[in-house]
Amino acid sequence: MVKISINGNNYEVEPGKNLLHTCLALGFEIPYFCYHPTLGSVGACRQCAVKKYRNADDKAGRIIMSCMEPVVEGLIISTNDQDVLDFRRAVIEALMTNHPHDCPVCDEGGECHLQDMTVLTGHNYRRFNFRKRTFTNQYLGPYISHDMNRCIQCYRCVRFYRDYAGGKDLHVFGSASHVYFGRHKDGQLESIFSGNLAEVCPTGVFTDKTLSRHYTRKWDLTNAPSICNNCSVGCNIILGERYGTVRRVRSRYNREVNGYFICDKGRFGYEYINGPERIKHAVSQVSTGENTEDSLRKTLQSLIVGRKIAGIGSPTASLESNYALETLVGKENFYHGVSRKEYEYVNTALSIIKDNAYSNPSLIDIEKCDAVLVLGDDPAKTAPMLALAVRQCTRNKTFEIAAGAGIPSWNDAAVRDIGHNVYSPLFLALSDRSQLEDVVAGTFFGNSEELVNFGNMVSRSIINKTEPRDKDDTPENLSRVTAKALLEAKNPLIVAGSAENNKDIPEAARKVADALVAAGKKVSVSVTVPHCNSLGLSLFSGKSFEELESEFDTLIIIENDLYERCPSEKADMILGKATDVVLINHSVNQTFRKAGITLPSGTFAESTGTVVNFEGRAQRYYRVLPDLKDSWKWIAEIMNFAGKKLSWNSFSDIASSLAEAYSFYAAIEKKIPSAGFRYDGEKVARQSQRYSGRTAMNSNIDVHEPKPPEDLDSPLSFSMEGYRGIPSSYLTPEYRAPFWNSPQAINKYLNEPGGDPYDGNPGIRIFDE
Repeated sequence: MVKISINGNNYEVEPGKNLLHTCLALGFEIPYFCYHPTLGSVGACRQCAVKKYRNADDKAGRIIMSCMEPVVEGLIISTNDQDVLDFRRAVIEALMTNHPHDCPVCDEGGECHLQDMTVLTGHNYRRFNFRKRTFTNQYLGPYISHDMNRCIQCYRCVRFYRDYAGGKDLHVFGSASHVYFGRHKDGQLESIFSGNLAEVCPTGVFTDKTLSRHYTRKWDLTNAPSICNNCSVGCNIILGERYGTVRRVRSRYNREVNGYFICDKGRFGYEYINGPERIKHAVSQVSTGENTEDSLRKTLQSLIVGRKIAGIGSPTASLESNYALETLVGKENFYHGVSRKEYEYVNTALSIIKDNAYSNPSLIDIEKCDAVLVLGDDPAKTAPMLALAVRQCTRNKTFEIAAGAGIPSWNDAAVRDIGHNVYSPLFLALSDRSQLEDVVAGTFFGNSEELVNFGNMVSRSIINKTEPRDKDDTPENLSRVTAKALLEAKNPLIVAGSAENNKDIPEAARKVADALVAAGKKVSVSVTVPHCNSLGLSLFSGKSFEELESEFDTLIIIENDLYERCPSEKADMILGKATDVVLINHSVNQTFRKAGITLPSGTFAESTGTVVNFEGRAQRYYRVLPDLKDSWKWIAEIMNFAGKKLSWNSFSDIASSLAEAYSFYAAIEKKIPSAGFRYDGEKVARQSQRYSGRTAMNSNIDVHEPKPPEDLDSPLSFSMEGYRGIPSSYLTPEYRAPFWNSPQAINKYLNEPGGDPYDGNPGIRIFDE
């Protein structure tokens, strides 16, 4: 630790950080634009000015940019000197000379970092009376809108898109006051992380076009913390709802999983929730009467009472829903909703993850690895945020070179200059092209069997320590080059996956890892799985649905479509084993057309539950829409119809029951806030304090507000009334603080920018307990 003086007060702080980072961590309100905790510092915007003094006798000092100043022993600065305040005000006035001042019609309004910083610096009136510089905007595809006239030249967009995420089709053009950030011509942005531009940009240059189609002001959104269900990474997200429809998805900070970012599939893949294929009412093809509640109850009773029943779970349904189905049908009649190949693949992955011989890394751990072999599947297609973490691995050689030259890691431009085109070794063994190929040391393409053979060659080369040959581009020599790089690395990583669910691929990765362990290396192994709760489902008893051999009277399926998981003929045969089929699902699919009764369940936006990601991290999501029932609630009703009385009246009830049945879930319940959790007797408000639309929704009928729905299943309220402080990271529905309404307010919820939330990162790594 070193001692520094800020505004006449002494502080002990960690050396090696930049001054802006340190001041923000200490709670000082310093305006900034170009700095980002993940992207580092480049000193482009000149907004974070402070005054630095040579010693205690220096009364004049000099203005410096805090983002470019290292923290050292004896540093003396002022953040509120009048010269500094005048300088910041002048800088932002200059930045605003060409800005259109279109806040009332800008999609960023109310959540704009430029607005926040303008208020923070005290700039109120414009004195620029001349013709403004204007640009022609570009079409950037269906997801991102472009308005270059709002740009303040902070360079965040290209630094994220090109330098951090590896995109090639967005660049900076021009010079001086005519700098232009865009593509060389109109066209859809190619990066799978392009949506992050809407959060990275501190103004309204890049905005979420999917929100524009049904736009609402940010303070009129009802928000809820959730977990992305599009892949097995389990990125933390915030869902925003208005008038019963999901309007947008934003990233929710979790340092160990997705950090500040999410991929485009997670950000823009939500429209099915509002789509026409949703099942909103019970559908019965076996009832002779109307589809009334009484008729439905009688029909369900006839299908359950005194009959032999089986259940097929789902790798996309919550732990709670799968457990409820297992409880209803019995462990011996519960089948995982996956094919035999997927069942075997996931169980192989589970055995590797639980093997104490290897490290089971989080994404932040993966970024620290210095040599990587990706075997079997391209994470850019199946787990994009994992691919982004692997990309950061390739920079560790650059950081090593920079450190040797005395350049701190946060000095982004200097680090990239000194380590230009120098990468830590990354080897890909895939069946198709990858977006990671621009940073690879070697690539092998082959079919599934050839990929397994390549992995085995690498393990043999490690065991035999076979030296590679010069000017030999055969797969065998590439395996030797790969083996040598992994042996020379301090922190090697093996990433395995298979779009074909071939369990031999993770087994081949295991052999590589075993060979490295035998050579005395500490190795990390990460195995991707197909779905958001594949690993969670594998923790329950049961077999794959292809093992369903007995004849059953009634088959109950939750949140699944067998026709997506196996050939149509096999799905027909499996469904034909039961006299009647009951489906609990949220969307129309081929299984829906075969079901006798379909009950409408909520999507992840309409339900509360727990899922387990590819590293074994259990995370909870909360509903943002209150309309539909969770699958487990339908099952509880079915059990009551059948005379199997249960006291599952709330989420806490089924959670307690699950914790008694499975020890892994007991650890989850100890750490994740329960539904009864309160802050001074208050729930956490899902709605902003400025939420205004509720008074106008029904103004043509009645000026009185309808009573907000009650949520018995979570410690969040469907209201703007409730706890307004910084809640638990598990329960954070939005990021706001005085002066900070933009996504930059995230840093107010952390112990330092880019650090951990005050109560730790959300999620419980169940295999570490």
